[in-house]
Amino acid sequence: MSKELTKATSILPSVFEDYFKPWKEFFDFNGGKTFTATVPAVNITEEKDQFKLTVAAPGMDKDDFRIDIDNDVLTISAETEDEEETPTRQEYNYSSFTRSFRLPASIVKDRVEAKYKDGILKLYLPKTEEARKANGTRHVVIQ
Repeated sequence: MSKELTKATSILPSVFEDYFKPWKEFFDFNGGKTFTATVPAVNITEEKDQFKLTVAAPGMDKDDFRIDIDNDVLTISAETEDEEETPTRQEYNYSSFTRSFRLPASIVKDRVEAKYKDGILKLYLPKTEEARKANGTRHVVIQ
């Protein structure tokens, strides 16, 4: 499987989240909000003809999303109005987020498609003809 499609964002926030994890519930000095990131989870799968990027973003409407491709960077943004209620404890909040991913040269950028249904945003990133024909795994003989 190709590892070309990677996050453009830093790993630093997850290091801090791991560091504070043992204390975040004991020292709940953030008004019920924990230190977990407020960005939705993303799965990236590689198929023969395309990559599929799946974003878990429940409670939104397709018009809340904006998807841009600038050079080799795919950016998914969403913004929706917060509800009037204030939770006693809040562990997720996807009312506003941005995720960016560096696209490999093997993606046909002008043919990227997106669909949103049942809280899941799916992006279909078609591969170039050359990438579809290429064998992803190459065996190296030890001499």
